[in-house]
Amino acid sequence: MDRGTPEPGDGRHTAALGRLPLAVVVVGPTGAVTHWSSGARRLFGPTREEAVGALAVDLMPICGALQGVPGYPSAGRAHCKVPGSGPLDVLWWAYPLIGSGPERLLVLAADAARAEDVEQDTERSVVAAPGFAPHTGFPDAEELAARLPDILPNMGPAAGARIVSQVLELGYPVLEFSRRRRVPVTPDWGVPRRAGRRTRPPVPAQRPAGEPLAADVEGDIAADLEHAAVRERLEFLNEVSGSIGSSLDLERTIREVTSAAVPRFADFAGTHLRAAVLAGEGFPDGPPDVTTVWHRVWVEHNDEPGRWDDTVPVGEAISFPEHTPFFRCMVTGEPVLIPRIDEELSARISGQFEKRDLRPLIGGRSLLVVPLKARNVVLGFMVLLRRPGREPFGDMDRTTGAELAARAGLVLDNARMYTHQENVADTLQDSMLPQVAPRTPGCDTATRYLPGARLGRVGGDWFDTVKLPGSRTALVVGDVMGHGLHSAAMMGQLRTAVQTMATLGLAPEQLLRNLDDLAQRLGEHYLATCLYAVYDPIRSELTLANAGHIPPVLVRAEDGRSRLLELPTGAPIGVGGVPFEAVTVRVAPGDRLVLCTDGLVEVRGQDIGAGLAVLCESAAHPAASMDDACDAIVRALNTREGRKDDVALLMARLNGIPPGQVAEWEIEPRAAEVARARHLVGEQLARWGLAAAAPTAQVLVGEIVANAVRHARTWRIGVRLVRTDVLLCEVTDDDHTLPVLLSTEADEEYGRGLRVVSALAREWGASHTGRGKTVWFEQTLVHP
Repeated sequence: MDRGTPEPGDGRHTAALGRLPLAVVVVGPTGAVTHWSSGARRLFGPTREEAVGALAVDLMPICGALQGVPGYPSAGRAHCKVPGSGPLDVLWWAYPLIGSGPERLLVLAADAARAEDVEQDTERSVVAAPGFAPHTGFPDAEELAARLPDILPNMGPAAGARIVSQVLELGYPVLEFSRRRRVPVTPDWGVPRRAGRRTRPPVPAQRPAGEPLAADVEGDIAADLEHAAVRERLEFLNEVSGSIGSSLDLERTIREVTSAAVPRFADFAGTHLRAAVLAGEGFPDGPPDVTTVWHRVWVEHNDEPGRWDDTVPVGEAISFPEHTPFFRCMVTGEPVLIPRIDEELSARISGQFEKRDLRPLIGGRSLLVVPLKARNVVLGFMVLLRRPGREPFGDMDRTTGAELAARAGLVLDNARMYTHQENVADTLQDSMLPQVAPRTPGCDTATRYLPGARLGRVGGDWFDTVKLPGSRTALVVGDVMGHGLHSAAMMGQLRTAVQTMATLGLAPEQLLRNLDDLAQRLGEHYLATCLYAVYDPIRSELTLANAGHIPPVLVRAEDGRSRLLELPTGAPIGVGGVPFEAVTVRVAPGDRLVLCTDGLVEVRGQDIGAGLAVLCESAAHPAASMDDACDAIVRALNTREGRKDDVALLMARLNGIPPGQVAEWEIEPRAAEVARARHLVGEQLARWGLAAAAPTAQVLVGEIVANAVRHARTWRIGVRLVRTDVLLCEVTDDDHTLPVLLSTEADEEYGRGLRVVSALAREWGASHTGRGKTVWFEQTLVHP
């Protein structure tokens, strides 16, 4: 394809001179290599992994290429020694680059021995010199410009187009054999057609001196070019294999797979996937058919920006009829090659896109559709196009494209399986995390949960709030040691146990003692830390017990100062044989309590004390709301590098309940006291301006007090009203038997009271206390 300046003689031989194995290197602003081609590895030795990030001056012993004049290209020849290869004569071209990207220098290099010409008459070797020339001075100038992006090592279309435009402006790389004879240097990605290669004739017994064997020369050139093309394809596939699959993220993998083909193998690449693959669901069922919906997930091309965007937008869902090459590919699972899209096929394909004419975009192009398969199931397919001026796809391209798609299919399937497992893990984690009520009597809460950066994302961190008798609220945060499904299952069991024991009214230290006993019975691997706190908004007290967890932070509303609460550390749950102690702390309305797991404050290689200090500082920062306060803490601590653990954060604003919103009485366990309880409740609601709620409240109180009078033993019955957003009534007696809602017959005398309560109350319940039980109900208040 590289014909050079026309000269008498064999034009094919002249063209072959420009097809040099090129080393292509891109250097960044610091002098470090950002791109390193396979040709650079062959010429200079280091692999791409060794070269990228290293200083170019240490890798290429051609200092002149790295010390050019800014704004001007330079070329030259260098005699140097390459470790492992000995002396080397190198031709090089250097282009200074400008623009928004990190690329600052493009260097092309070749072995000078490959650029020698043999004159037809004397067989005298003529060595070429590197230089520059306007590409418009050569035949097929447009083709030269179009093929130039092929030399760039795995660069995206945007960066490649930016570099190509500067190369064309500064001057095309050429080999100069004389003032009049210049040959453009361009890689040959196509394969010479073997049909055009003549069989080498028998060597005559005697050949006249000076007469070249033209057939020998032509055959050798064709064989060399074919070998070079095969090797280039293998290296291309090797490079692609190294560049795709760098992440298990499905979207990133799709972009890598699509971008790998452009511009080196094709000018356009579009990837389509089945919906189940894109959603990260299970393996697609059955073979695709005309009803199968395909999603165009990514498009890459080296045309002018925006040319394809409106016609074939990313994200479009489409199905393909039987007469299209896309349907043939996805049904047979084999590549479909069309050397040139004629007008008829162009019209048929374009007809599938309503109100969009694809004919100007695809007409005359070469088309290759390759399936993306895994385990013999078609997950998707890739559409590859070459523009008319480029070598059409051939049989070897079909093989190369199929191998590219096979490797891409495995990578996509791995990403799909990971995404599917991640979705399952997220669903499991979400199902295990509680739906915490943002408000309980005298207490507002806000929570955050962040999955870990580790593979699997399922962890054992949890938080919870539990409504307790006496208008109290239990605040819990815990962390099962380890990660994965096993830890998540353990977390679910421990969380359920804490909820159950909390409703029994156990003291914090006793609850942790029971939880520790349970963990030991479940198995030796059940180890977890836990912090359990009970907030009493009427007494303004916070009672806490700790089982090996990091201490909470208390932020005082009075002065905004924060401090870590000093608690007995205790041993983790599951260790056994260690006592737990409770501490009671006086709090004021507006104080905030922050509980979290160690994943928020602990980073590998750093002192946890530094994280706790940041937690205290960020918790004390003023915020407009509880959610804003949680977000500020997460921003302050979660941006640090090295965090891999999951994070649970629970913040509670301890509002308290003013004494004026609480009324308490004690009554005798006698039937006559039921009417007195109704009267007391009615009077109190009237004083609070809630007379409209009195009739319902009096009925509910009468039913519960009547039950208490019937079952109480010796102690007096306690009645308490608490006014918050709702009306809370609690009736306490010394009987430990919890009431049960029963079915009743028409002639039964008892058993209907709780049915009345269940019908009229917003919510009701019963729980054990140290001296008996408490039955409570909540009534919705209608504010005027």
